[in-house]
Amino acid sequence: MTERIATLHRRTNETEIQLFLRLDGTGTANVSTGIGFLDHLLESLTKHARLDLELSARGDLRIDDHHTAEDCGIALGLALKEALGDRAGVRRFGYAYAPLDEALARAVVDLSGRPFADVKLELARERLGELSCENVSHVLTSMASAADLTLHTDVLKGENDHHRAEAAFKAVALALRQAVSPSGFGDVPSTKGTLGGTLP
Repeated sequence: MTERIATLHRRTNETEIQLFLRLDGTGTANVSTGIGFLDHLLESLTKHARLDLELSARGDLRIDDHHTAEDCGIALGLALKEALGDRAGVRRFGYAYAPLDEALARAVVDLSGRPFADVKLELARERLGELSCENVSHVLTSMASAADLTLHTDVLKGENDHHRAEAAFKAVALALRQAVSPSGFGDVPSTKGTLGGTLP
């Protein structure tokens, strides 16, 4: 399998993001979004998925955190999509549970080529640091949509919202690591012969 990397520069009127991603990495993260808790979640995702990620984002934080959080999710998803290529030789499916103290989260990933996300974190607080709790799940749904993958994530239990959010990102990381890992076969793992795009 050739080296699976992606480099992305995404600029809108609301954000500017520079990103480098290596799928077969060591878990090294260099993340700066201007939102501390978002950095923390992306660093956790990177570490446990064993990606290498460099992500620098400048956004309109004077308005709020929404555009920056959303666009970081989109940029990460687009980079995953590029690095995966035609998705030949991957396991395709991944699932994982991740605990963090009293919290327990579950994630299931399918590199289906079809964007769908069902993310239920049920966070009670308004914010975690400078990140709105509604944007914790929005980062994951934005990533899944841009990457053309199917993602189901839920937090099964937990009292502390920091723990619930971080457990969810760790579960996604572990499931993603499994899904993108080499299967030992060179074909595209689909009866259609393709995961997204069109048949030749």
